[in-house]
Amino acid sequence: MKIMPAGAFALERQVVYGSEEQNRRVKSIIEHVRSEGDAALRSFAQEFDGVTVDQLRVSEAEIQAAYARVDESFLAAIREAADNIRRFHEKQKRTSWMDLQADGSILGQIMRPLRRVGLYVPGGKAAYPSSVLMNAIPAQVAGVPEIVMVTPPATAGVAGIDPHILVAAAEAGVSEIYRVGGAQAVAALAYGTESIPAADKIVGPGNIYVALAKRYVFGVVDIDSIAGPSEIVVLADDTADPAYVAADLLSQAEHDEMASAILVTPSAALAKAVAAEVDRQLESLPRRAIAEKSIRDNGVILTVATLEAGVRVVNQLAPEHLEILAADPFQHLSAIENAGAIFLGPYSSEPVGDYFAGPNHVLPTNGTARFSSPLNVDHFMKKSSVIYYSKEAIQQNGDKIMALARHEGLEAHARAIQIRLQKEGIARG
Repeated sequence: MKIMPAGAFALERQVVYGSEEQNRRVKSIIEHVRSEGDAALRSFAQEFDGVTVDQLRVSEAEIQAAYARVDESFLAAIREAADNIRRFHEKQKRTSWMDLQADGSILGQIMRPLRRVGLYVPGGKAAYPSSVLMNAIPAQVAGVPEIVMVTPPATAGVAGIDPHILVAAAEAGVSEIYRVGGAQAVAALAYGTESIPAADKIVGPGNIYVALAKRYVFGVVDIDSIAGPSEIVVLADDTADPAYVAADLLSQAEHDEMASAILVTPSAALAKAVAAEVDRQLESLPRRAIAEKSIRDNGVILTVATLEAGVRVVNQLAPEHLEILAADPFQHLSAIENAGAIFLGPYSSEPVGDYFAGPNHVLPTNGTARFSSPLNVDHFMKKSSVIYYSKEAIQQNGDKIMALARHEGLEAHARAIQIRLQKEGIARG
């Protein structure tokens, strides 16, 4: 890994815009699904996945059969992880409220779950049951009655789905599963087809075509985000174990060639030891080619004068994942302003959060931790304001409301108040 002073480093954000051809293709796919519905979905399954799809919806029998195809150890782990995730997100729930004013008015807020949420789950080599849990369970906790999953059918002529994905979906409370992937699946969730009713929100990761499709349908439906490549920053002092740091950096580098792995440290000795350890661990890594390119292109060790200076660098990077491996990691926690998830201490490796601890692993990327948050229960709720104004309140405040309306040149707004005051026998000009 490259070692350089933090002041010499300039991070280039990898915003997902796609090529002109990719954007053209995505727009074409969306329009075909809007106009042709299920027929377009079946045609694209044949074209992109090489399979013939007769039934788009996965049957209950298929879901139950999937349980017989997964190991008991996987089932036990997925159930315990789901319990942990559910308990964590239960603490995020908020309730409606009403506030009675002294003049008899009532102001409040009603919290309601979204009606129908669509979850996109990648297929093939990128089949991640953990992502099913992380996206579906907060929606379930929020009270969303219809949680729908779309995922690509398997290739080589078999319109099946990884059984681990099906089991995770069943355990997470997914109510419907459809074998459709890519930009066409996003379009189906946004606009609806004969078989797939439209959703109110689409969440979940995908490739560039899925990301671009989500960008295009935003506004018709809500989306979680346009996620960029995975990121990890490790802030460490000379008490950190170089093997731990290297392993955690590589845990993100193996995701994607565009993933970034950064160490920030005031220790020159640690910097050199981690660089050597990364090279050593890469040699036996199954996904070495991906991780090696990620480290070569986007991996760096940044040296700083003190851990406090390192915290300032971290806040500028606003990473998706931040690990603090220091003698007293909690000492620096309050100074961290921008990070998706913060892992403290030598045993809080990033995969702990990815799979099992309970906090959500769907996190802001590309520096968006400056203004956004991990996926949570609020993302699946909507709020309605409640306003009941009493006669006393309109009499007391009517003049002020009219003054503001007339200042903005909206006379009809003012007269809507004025007519009520006149009906009450209070003359207003």
